[in-house]
Amino acid sequence: MVHPDPKSLRVELSGRLQKLMFLRVIFVSVLLGATIVIQIKETKTEFGDIQSYHYLLITSIYLLTLIYAVLLKRLKSLTAFAYGQIVTDTVVVTAIIYTTGGIESIFSFLYLLTIINGSIILYRKGGMVTASCCSILYGLLLDLHYYDLITPLGGRVDAAAGYQSSSIFYLIAVNIAAFYLVAFLSSYPSELARKSRVELKAKQADIAKLEALNERIIQSITSGLITLNQKGSVILFNPGAEEIFGLKSAEAIGRNLGEVVPFLYGRLEGNGVNTSSGKGRTGGFIDFPFVRRDGIRLFLRCSVSPLAFPEGGESGRILFFQDMTELRRIEEEMKRVEGLALTGQLAAAIAHEIRNPMASISGSIQMLKESLDMDDVRNRLMDIVLREINRLNSLIGDFLVFARPRQAVIEEFDLNRLIKDSLELFKNSKKWTGGIMLETNFAEPLKIRSDPGQLRQILWNLFHNAVDAMAQGGTLHVSAGIIQSRDNRGALKDMAQITIRDTGAGFSKKALQNLFTPFFTTKEGGSGLGLATVRRIVEGLRGSITGCNHPEGGAEVTICLDPFPQAPA
Repeated sequence: MVHPDPKSLRVELSGRLQKLMFLRVIFVSVLLGATIVIQIKETKTEFGDIQSYHYLLITSIYLLTLIYAVLLKRLKSLTAFAYGQIVTDTVVVTAIIYTTGGIESIFSFLYLLTIINGSIILYRKGGMVTASCCSILYGLLLDLHYYDLITPLGGRVDAAAGYQSSSIFYLIAVNIAAFYLVAFLSSYPSELARKSRVELKAKQADIAKLEALNERIIQSITSGLITLNQKGSVILFNPGAEEIFGLKSAEAIGRNLGEVVPFLYGRLEGNGVNTSSGKGRTGGFIDFPFVRRDGIRLFLRCSVSPLAFPEGGESGRILFFQDMTELRRIEEEMKRVEGLALTGQLAAAIAHEIRNPMASISGSIQMLKESLDMDDVRNRLMDIVLREINRLNSLIGDFLVFARPRQAVIEEFDLNRLIKDSLELFKNSKKWTGGIMLETNFAEPLKIRSDPGQLRQILWNLFHNAVDAMAQGGTLHVSAGIIQSRDNRGALKDMAQITIRDTGAGFSKKALQNLFTPFFTTKEGGSGLGLATVRRIVEGLRGSITGCNHPEGGAEVTICLDPFPQAPA
């Protein structure tokens, strides 16, 4: 349930009290003034005691109204002030009855008016409180008058003698019953009105929230939204449409679509969409290129829907635009990648087929070399042929590893132990020289799940490149550990990191730009597939690899691997 705003309740109650004060003065002035005129005509006297009391009562009511008006703007609790006015009114009505004959007074009906006022202003509770006050004061007045404890003004001295006690009791009982009945009946519509006002305010608040939400949605969506009326004029042009068409809503709203975006208008009309009537094509998509004012070329997709109302009938069109430029670029890129993948598969198949004749050629030349008598020149030529065949065979082998890496075999192992074993094997190879020093930094233990065979191949290639970069000697730095890194969703995650650094000349600017590009190399006789193959294997293991120049000199390559992937790579 919605609770009314205290400020609005105060304003509403203040308005009711002002109306009550105004009507009270008008009613009492007219009623008592008329009574004075009637009594003057009946008694044939100018002024007597009764008329003086009447004037005094009218003056008192005016004075009370003035006091009420002053207090209305200063008091904080208007509810208590309203109760005070209603109770005071019952006292004033009692005074009127007292000055007009007591038991014989015809003004006892004024209690009913006071009760109705209480019900209207303070609802059922106020009506019942007012009825109780009226019952007490009216019963007390009649009892005191009947037992001659008071003598009301304006009545006969022996008026009470003509009544029996049962008559007085009956008169009081009937009036009290009438008071409470009027209080209940008059408060019923007041309660209904109050509930209706609360529900109306709740509905208004809900409608305002829905309107605000609808407005925020329209203003927040990145797609373009244009609404047209029956004449084809723009009545809505959201920020998404402003961004797509390079126009401000102020330039578009109120103008015909053909004037705002002539090219779009022509496209829609050409596809059977009539923007100035309820006829023509709706539904489906219309794709077309679009060039903005600033020269930027976009590819848009438009859907057209009728703008219908619950009463029935169409009253315009809704044009919804999506910027498909990036999606179209991705589609083109995917086609290009698919083409490259097909070309790669074809190249891998060709390379595989070339290896067999290359092996036959190599074997045949070796047999010819051994069986024929050759001079030094021919022997040297044979050696060159064999060397180049071996180099081509090695290049084809590297290419096949790059093009068709084998399926990863995931198992759990100690990464630090694997790196140490790989270093030990590499130190015993022909590539290791006495001028190379080794520095390691491992955090024990480091259990991960990955493919140890492919990791050995990665490490061997990186050790090979690092040693080649330190032909004159240097230090090979190798470290491994767990770091905090962000995944594709931006969440922090533990990652296993391997860092290999040399103290050579480092990467050139051109090499950094093409570090993992296939067939790019700065080494004489290199295939350019070493780092490209390493990257391919690392990505197959759901990892990442980066290269840079270390601030202290030399090249540094860093590999990050998910230590416990959810599924095999």
